[in-house]
Amino acid sequence: MLYSKCTLLDFIHRCNSFKSFKQIHAHLITSGIIRHELVVTKAVEFFGKYIDFVDYACEFLNQIDSKLSSFPYNTLIAGYASGNAPRAAVLVYRQIVRDGFSPDMYTFPVVMKACSKFSGIEEGEEVHGVVVKMGFRCDLYAQNSLLHFYSVCGECSGASRVFDDMLVRDVVSWTGLISGYARVGLFDEAVALFLKMDVEPNIATFVSVLVACGRLGYLSLGRGIHGLVYKRTFGMGLVVGNALMDMYVKCECLCEAKRIFDELPERDIVSWTSVISGLVQCKRPKESLELFCNMQVSGVEPDRIILTSVLSACASIGALDYGRWVHEYIDRRGMKWDIHIGTAMVDMYAKCGCIEMAMHTFYGMSSKNVFTWNALLGGLAMHGHGHEVLKHFDLMVRAGIRPNGVTFLAILTACCHSGLVDEGRRHFYKMISPHYYSLSPRLEHYGCMVDLFCRAGLLDEAQDLIKTMPMPPDVLIWGAILSACKAQGNVELSQEISGRLLELESQDSGFFVLLSNIYATNERWDDVKRVRRLMKEKGIRKIPGSSVIEVDGKAHEFLVGHTSHPRNKDILILLNVLSDQVYLEGHFLHPLMR
Repeated sequence: MLYSKCTLLDFIHRCNSFKSFKQIHAHLITSGIIRHELVVTKAVEFFGKYIDFVDYACEFLNQIDSKLSSFPYNTLIAGYASGNAPRAAVLVYRQIVRDGFSPDMYTFPVVMKACSKFSGIEEGEEVHGVVVKMGFRCDLYAQNSLLHFYSVCGECSGASRVFDDMLVRDVVSWTGLISGYARVGLFDEAVALFLKMDVEPNIATFVSVLVACGRLGYLSLGRGIHGLVYKRTFGMGLVVGNALMDMYVKCECLCEAKRIFDELPERDIVSWTSVISGLVQCKRPKESLELFCNMQVSGVEPDRIILTSVLSACASIGALDYGRWVHEYIDRRGMKWDIHIGTAMVDMYAKCGCIEMAMHTFYGMSSKNVFTWNALLGGLAMHGHGHEVLKHFDLMVRAGIRPNGVTFLAILTACCHSGLVDEGRRHFYKMISPHYYSLSPRLEHYGCMVDLFCRAGLLDEAQDLIKTMPMPPDVLIWGAILSACKAQGNVELSQEISGRLLELESQDSGFFVLLSNIYATNERWDDVKRVRRLMKEKGIRKIPGSSVIEVDGKAHEFLVGHTSHPRNKDILILLNVLSDQVYLEGHFLHPLMR
């Protein structure tokens, strides 16, 4: 039974198995329409869906006697290149070339697209040689595909050579190289190339150079690009809006980032992540959690990236209930735990004081890196578990993880809080020794050691260490010395340090208050007045203490002397009830506490 061409075309279109296609193939041969180009094109579209039929597809094309155009061949390659079988596209290309097919300007871009997908450098360079040999070096379409291939694969030197050899370049050429530079971290090169552009940039150009501006902190150029975006007819779309927000966040201009966020006609997970993570990075965790609540109300589902930022915010303000909610959400949704979210979870529990849960999470992780170990060590150190820190440091080293500067900061902090002077000295030596880790101490490391010695009453050793520092001590180090001076009643040294603090032009009220208290302890009232007068002249006021408490997942901050909380009256009533109860039970409070 012979079928019409239209019927057979419909059969091919609806075909969903190789067995059925073989039957259709037989009808194509018997009907004599197998050589019709439309039929061949439909057939290769079918082949492109199935990676197992590469040989059959090539044989199908090879058996057709009539001279076909390049379109069916290119369609077959493009089918494999666009799907999940980019290597098959290269195999098809090689096989049909061996069978006599001559590639054209439309062949090379799809082959290069396939090579880009699996980073096939060798395969791409082989095709590049064919492009040159066949005389397509002047073809803009083919050259742009080569440039894109090298950029995507991170071979910027190859992309640059192609770009330099091009006689004609369009916006795709410029953007391809700029994005390639940005992709591999050559941000200065990306910006320099953008400034040399002699064609009108497009959205992709702006997005790539905004990434570079953010990483380099080039706020002025970023703002200039922002202005160009507004002048162009394409306006503020989601992609360029997200790129602008990311740039402003990286440059720590959260007001501008938030303004763009509010102006976006639509927002995706990238939009929310940019602002929320930016707030966390800029030490505004409370605002980040509030915005995260708004995101949930909007219906956008959080992913692992944004949940990692939320956990960091919880760790910063001790929002344990919120952190537990994130933990439960991840488990409830069946989200896969990766090393980033696991590390953030350990950090959150440790900083919120749930050391057992932090340890349980830590040991439940299948893989750990130095950041995971640092999160645990830092949490243990923060809560005074000095010996546990040293024990886990030994386990970390035995596990083959090389410690970094943050690791030793946690160790020295732990030694300082636990009074482990000998252990602190030993680990500081290991840190700087070329026989061990050969790490250069930062100011924070010296500060921990000075504080350790000062707490142990080793004021001379602390001063000797300060003299060896390659950088000038900051107010924190002088503050540690001042505290030791107060403990030992060393007024003369505190007088010398006060001169150093004046040289630093410190605006930290704590050190001036400490110096004033030292003079007061020794009844040097004229010096007390002098320090207080100096604070007044400098406009330095004592920063009020504060505390944060979490209730029903919301963080509440209280400042000493402030009565601005919306439920301040209710809080005072409850405090009075509690103080009366304490009094009735026979405990007497200081009048200021009542």
